[in-house]
Amino acid sequence: MTMRLKRIEEATDCIAQGLGGRQPKVAIVLGSGLGALADQLETPVRIPYQEIPGFPSPTVEGHAGALVCGTLGDRMVLAQSGRFHSYEGHDGDTVALPVRVFSRLGITTLLLTNAAGGIRRSFGPGMLMLLSDHINLTGQNPLFGPVLEGEIRFPDMSAPYDRELRLIARRVALKNGVGLEEGVYAGLLGPSYETPAEVRMLERLGADAVGMSTVLEVIAARARGLRCLAISTITNPAAGLTVATLDHAEVMETAGRVGGNLQTLVFGIVQEV
Repeated sequence: MTMRLKRIEEATDCIAQGLGGRQPKVAIVLGSGLGALADQLETPVRIPYQEIPGFPSPTVEGHAGALVCGTLGDRMVLAQSGRFHSYEGHDGDTVALPVRVFSRLGITTLLLTNAAGGIRRSFGPGMLMLLSDHINLTGQNPLFGPVLEGEIRFPDMSAPYDRELRLIARRVALKNGVGLEEGVYAGLLGPSYETPAEVRMLERLGADAVGMSTVLEVIAARARGLRCLAISTITNPAAGLTVATLDHAEVMETAGRVGGNLQTLVFGIVQEV
């Protein structure tokens, strides 16, 4: 058994034991400042990352560092409160480890959230954007190396974000009066914010928002056949589109302010999956 596979199996066994027979089919990845959704789960079971083999503790404010399983409405879900980022020094395997474990636990649908900078000129702080596609500019790919059991060597990425799930998201947003745009997300390595010149480049490449997560997780998920849906909270205009200085405190403040709308959207989507 390879070390990569051993790490996945050890983490899976630990989490399965902690779940105590619970078998959620939907996993939700909570991005910066969006961890409050985990507190909304009923009858929760909480598994800190410190107890899971191979799961590092997050070093970024707004990422709690625990898996929480509970019911959201009448659906059981597994929430990942705190993700791993490449800029923390993690390789693609570590960033994608939770997704691979979710697959082995029987998860079939992955719903991801993130905080992002707005590139499209009409995007203001607090806007929610449904990802229609992404551009991977991280310089990494979690599928690099020998093919892992249960994964496709060359997964089709023509529709990384499930069309049916996106229709559900738009329907839920309309029903609840939640503003929801749709666009392309550019994933960069970070942790520095982009320069104005880089933002102009991304705009010309067709990106509507930019962030430092999500793309590696989705690549791994699609290689394992998981259906994916992702929503960005636009926390600030990207560099060069405003005279304001960018900082993580602004990201956290905006994410917290619009968290209610995002929770309403996620709740409604989960009920229809």
